[in-house]
Amino acid sequence: MRQVVLDTETTGLDPEEGHRIIEIGCVELIDRRLTDNRYQQYLNPEREIESAAIEVHGITNETLADKPRFADIVQDFLEFVKGAELIIHNAPFDVGFINYEMKRMHDESGKGTEAAKIEDFCTVTDSLALARKLHPGQKNDLDSLCKRYNVDNTQRTLHGALLDAEILADVYLAMTGGQTGLFEDSRGFSAPGSAHSKIRRIDPDRPRLLVIKPAAEELAAHQAWLDEIDKKSGGRCLWKKLETSET
Repeated sequence: MRQVVLDTETTGLDPEEGHRIIEIGCVELIDRRLTDNRYQQYLNPEREIESAAIEVHGITNETLADKPRFADIVQDFLEFVKGAELIIHNAPFDVGFINYEMKRMHDESGKGTEAAKIEDFCTVTDSLALARKLHPGQKNDLDSLCKRYNVDNTQRTLHGALLDAEILADVYLAMTGGQTGLFEDSRGFSAPGSAHSKIRRIDPDRPRLLVIKPAAEELAAHQAWLDEIDKKSGGRCLWKKLETSET
């Protein structure tokens, strides 16, 4: 199973107003494991970048003056993502920009056929939509998800397409029940023998712990809370599933 986690940076918020992509960043997952295969490309947007956008990603027109246009790199980009499942946070935004770039390129070519779309080359999964199902009513932007899943994003002082794609890959794997790697300190996992992984053994001479069983009304309140979680999460409450499998 090949997945590609993708992010873009742009000159502004709306392609219908003529805004363009200025950076594409992708990382590859094979069978839910990060590989060393990366794709990153800065692009000359052939227009000014809005000041508000520069404050977000720090990329200036001067930086992009000698970079290729989207039409110059589109074949390499499509070859990288072809046949994969694209994982994108707030997919309509990035997909809208990519498809706008492809349509613009098609219109400039003067061909009479219909412009291609990114969905013609790969499937798209919106990790934001997935996060909203898992965590209804909570903040589900990338920074909030990093805190929720203990993903290190301390290097994210400014947005960057490749950096955000790398962070989203970690978040997506954690959010969907996987892991980025075994015993990787740099990605939030503790190595054997580290302070966080030290095993604490109970002294056999200490008195046995007192076990207090819940009262009937406490059990009922707990069940009601599980029912509420199950309802809001669309039937995804794991505790409910465990109870069903045990009965």
